Amino acid sequence: MKITWLGHSGFRIEIERATLLVDPWLAGNPMFPAERRAEAVEGATHVLLTHGHGDHSADAAAICKEKGIPLVGIYDLVSWIEGREGISSIGFNKGGTVDLAGAKVTMVNASHSSTLSGEAVPVAAGSEAGFMIAGEGHTIYVSGDTDIMADMQWMGELHAPSIGILCAGGHYTMDMKRAAWAARRYFNFKTVIPCHYRTFGALEQDATEMVVALPGVQVIEPQVLDPIRF
Repeated sequence: MKITWLGHSGFRIEIERATLLVDPWLAGNPMFPAERRAEAVEGATHVLLTHGHGDHSADAAAICKEKGIPLVGIYDLVSWIEGREGISSIGFNKGGTVDLAGAKVTMVNASHSSTLSGEAVPVAAGSEAGFMIAGEGHTIYVSGDTDIMADMQWMGELHAPSIGILCAGGHYTMDMKRAAWAARRYFNFKTVIPCHYRTFGALEQDATEMVVALPGVQVIEPQVLDPIRF
């Protein structure tokens, strides 16, 4: 199994027979080298969206068209994009599980917002979400954009993820301190990968505070397009 950061909150997850692109914001992402786009999307089987904000969804339809693959996420959002862009989608909702080429993906709650850019004002785009992705003996918790939630208690107990991909940049989401607190309080992670940081000056620029706060947990500060193997 391989997890590869695409910058910001984008990840390429190769698990079972699937290659999942989660929130793959590539064009205009200051962290992503545009000349390596083909490498990032090669062999992709599905695009997953946690919510509608442009720093997560802007490239989704283009990638789905290019690769002929479905867009996966909360029904309201992916159905709207399907109708507008002429792509295929797999829409489901919180508590539901879909089988994506052997990877079992369950949608779970998040605490944020979800809109798309409108001509005058933002347009509602379903509800924000996270994912539990299970396969090859691992369960990965992709938090999406969120703050700490009491829901994390049952999510940790029920799904028992060993790997956490946690937003931790602050300002728009949890910061490093809050993400580390949630990891200690609600989960028993072996590995934590912070994301939604370093992209802009308003966000946290390193994970030192998380590393200090999580002794005994492998905190990996990802590097763009450098695969992490499990």
